[in-house]
Amino acid sequence: MKTISLDLRERILAAYDAQEGTREDVAKRFRVSVGMVKKLLQQRSRTGDIAHRHRFSGRKAKILPEYRERLGTLIAAQPDLTLAEIKARLEMSCSVPALHYALVSMGLTFKKRRCMPPSKAAPTSRRPGRSGSKNKEASPRPGLSSSTSRPPRPT
Repeated sequence: MKTISLDLRERILAAYDAQEGTREDVAKRFRVSVGMVKKLLQQRSRTGDIAHRHRFSGRKAKILPEYRERLGTLIAAQPDLTLAEIKARLEMSCSVPALHYALVSMGLTFKKRRCMPPSKAAPTSRRPGRSGSKNKEASPRPGLSSSTSRPPRPT
């Protein structure tokens, strides 16, 4: 839904303040919802401003900057803690996935690695035959293998 202009907001409130009708009457006159008139009145009384407030909408972060600092120091001190253990130690009210996303945004990886040398990247067994175009000539054509063909259907 589009945001209504500041000019229209001012005209709506001016009409209501001049007692040109009820909220419903003002809403019909300016072709907005009654809820919009009500929200404008509430916003003006609460903040003193009637401009749009899109920058304040949306979900609020539960992991605040002070938690991020504590997260960094805790992980530096004990890097082998699980996400659930970190959540319990810092007494956080967020979910475990939210904690994961906060660590990712901080640039911290949370991959658990075993304390042993990495495995070799070499193949474990040799393949029979050679690679290349000569090997393709020796292979049977598709559809001729007895293991892939179906028996004929009885009629």
